[in-house]
Amino acid sequence: MIITYVQDDGTELQVSTDDLSAIESAHIEEAVGDVPWRAIEDRLRAQDPTCMRAVLWAVRRREQKDLKFNEFDLPGWRRRLKARLERAEMDEVLSNILAEALAKGEDSAIDAMIPHMRKLAHNRDDVTAALEAVGKGHLARAPKGSEG
Repeated sequence: MIITYVQDDGTELQVSTDDLSAIESAHIEEAVGDVPWRAIEDRLRAQDPTCMRAVLWAVRRREQKDLKFNEFDLPGWRRRLKARLERAEMDEVLSNILAEALAKGEDSAIDAMIPHMRKLAHNRDDVTAALEAVGKGHLARAPKGSEG
């Protein structure tokens, strides 16, 4: 996931969870209440502000070792903070759905997930590329009037 925070000066701070160390991930798990990493990833996809804040806090602690989580705030988080999927996550989601869809001989599960992936994609072109990579590029063409 890529966590983006628009700072006071208008610049975007972007942090990929792929760049976190194992220790930083463990600190995030502890900070949000001993939540396992898989659940944190799910909460990030759901735009959970505490989990997004925890990721930014862990990165900020690289330079400010004594920064406490309960003192780290992100003013205006509703307007300025978001989590988005990276290509590798799209590939993983599509691989899982594809396995299920192939077992049933249908594309409906993949088709149903596409709008969600487009909404959460850090780079929307990655959705098309991920679909093409699994041989489902024909599903990438959005119906007329659905562009948003």
